[in-house]
Amino acid sequence: MTMGQKVALVLSGGGARGIAHIGVIEELEKRGYEITSVAGTSMGALVGGVYAAGELTIFKEWISTLDKFMVLSLMDFSLSKNGLVKGERILKELGNLIPDIDIQECRIPYAAVATDLKTRKEVVFDSGRLLDGIRASISLPPLFKPFFLNNMVLIDGGTTNHLPLNRVKRCEGDILVAVDVSANIPVIEEYPKVIESNLEEHELSLLNQIRQFKIIKSVKKEGDYSYIDLLKESVTIMFQKIAEQSVEMYKPDMLIQMPIDSYNVLEFYEAEMIIKAGAKAAREVLDKQ
Repeated sequence: MTMGQKVALVLSGGGARGIAHIGVIEELEKRGYEITSVAGTSMGALVGGVYAAGELTIFKEWISTLDKFMVLSLMDFSLSKNGLVKGERILKELGNLIPDIDIQECRIPYAAVATDLKTRKEVVFDSGRLLDGIRASISLPPLFKPFFLNNMVLIDGGTTNHLPLNRVKRCEGDILVAVDVSANIPVIEEYPKVIESNLEEHELSLLNQIRQFKIIKSVKKEGDYSYIDLLKESVTIMFQKIAEQSVEMYKPDMLIQMPIDSYNVLEFYEAEMIIKAGAKAAREVLDKQ
């Protein structure tokens, strides 16, 4: 690939693993690639939207602090039966980090994918309010409450298009680069985690509270699954199959992957490590080009 090669970038969902998209973007730019459009689902929509708005550096600086102070405080738990987390605090924090602009005002074309529960169809946000597109796309059930907009009941776009290769805007001469951070591939090396001995007592307490949260995968006897485990694993398989079919159908020029078991979907406190893991995954592919 030549310097200045244009890239149409597509980013998958994956909860906290989606922070790896930051490392991928930085590695692409470091090597002279020019990202001219981006599309994403769930966390991929969030990172892609921040990048399209030109605020990735600010977002990276902010999310890299979450390992110490803010993860639980951002989870505005709800007693509602349609989601554990309201998502209002996260949206408010994002509003403090990125401008409240329309998607058409972004510096490059952007698209976020969500799913309307009422029609059971994919909804593509390539116009309208940027924060609405992001909030709709990250509404992963049963963790986040659905997002209600224009008579739609919107949930995570991964249920219809986990790796939206067909939704990114292409231009002449670009290459299609896909990043799947929920890939069904084996973990061949241990992924680094935060060093707990470096944490203060209140930080370690916070870390333990998050790790005990029921959505987080725990070690169980074979066949010992709760209904939450069964739901989570079923959704994971669905997301992976949708992504695999998308890759087979649209055949990206580059496919950068991280295994589903590298980091848990709620390990946002591992942000710095996950960014480095994303950059490493990108280097392994880019070195072969």
